[in-house]
Amino acid sequence: MPKQFLLLGGKPLLMLTLEIFHNADPNIEIILVLPESQQEYWRDLCQQYDFKIKYQIANGGNNRFESVQNGLALIGEDGLVAVHDGVRPFINAGLIERCYSAAAQFGACVPVILLTESIRKLEGETSFSVHRETFRFVQTPQTFQTAILKKAYQIPYSEAFTDDASVVEAVGIKVEMTEGCAENIKITSPLDLLMAEQMIKLNPDLLKKC
Repeated sequence: MPKQFLLLGGKPLLMLTLEIFHNADPNIEIILVLPESQQEYWRDLCQQYDFKIKYQIANGGNNRFESVQNGLALIGEDGLVAVHDGVRPFINAGLIERCYSAAAQFGACVPVILLTESIRKLEGETSFSVHRETFRFVQTPQTFQTAILKKAYQIPYSEAFTDDASVVEAVGIKVEMTEGCAENIKITSPLDLLMAEQMIKLNPDLLKKC
C-alpha cells in the first residue's frame, strides 16, 4: 500500500493533506502528482470517501524532479506555487500563509525547524561533532514565485537535487527560510504513522485545526 493512501483518523493521508490546503484557501488551485499506476485506485478512494475537492492531476515521473516538472507543466508563469509532500497531513493554515507571504516577498522560501539532537559529520572513516545551531531541518511546502520555479526546472536533472530549493539554488536564486512547525511531520515509516496516531489521540482537534 503506497504510504499516501494509508488511513489516519479514518481517512487516507493524501485526502487530509489536500483538505488542509483547500480549507486554508478555498480558491487555491491544487495539482496532484501521482504515478499513473495509482490513479485508478485514487479515484476509487475519492468515490468511497465522497471526496469532492477539485484538483488537476499530473503523472508522476521517475523521480521527484520529473514529478515536479510534470506538475509545473499545467500552470502558467504568474503567481505563486507551493510544492508539498502528500504525506505531511499536519501542516496548518498559518504555516501555509507564512510560506506564501515569504515567497511573494523574496521569490523562494522553505519552512525550517531547529535540530534538537546532537549531530556528527562523517569524513571518510572518521566523524566529528558539529554545532547543531548552524543546521536546520527542512520541511514543505517549499514555496516560490512561479516563474522562478519553472525556470529552475528547465535545467538538467542532477542527483544533487534533494528538494525544490536545491534546484532553485542551482540557477543562482537565494532561498529564504521561514519558521516551520514541529507537528508538520513527514509520514514515511510505520513509526511515523504510530506517532501521528498518538498525536491525534493527545489532540483530537489537530486535524480539524488543520
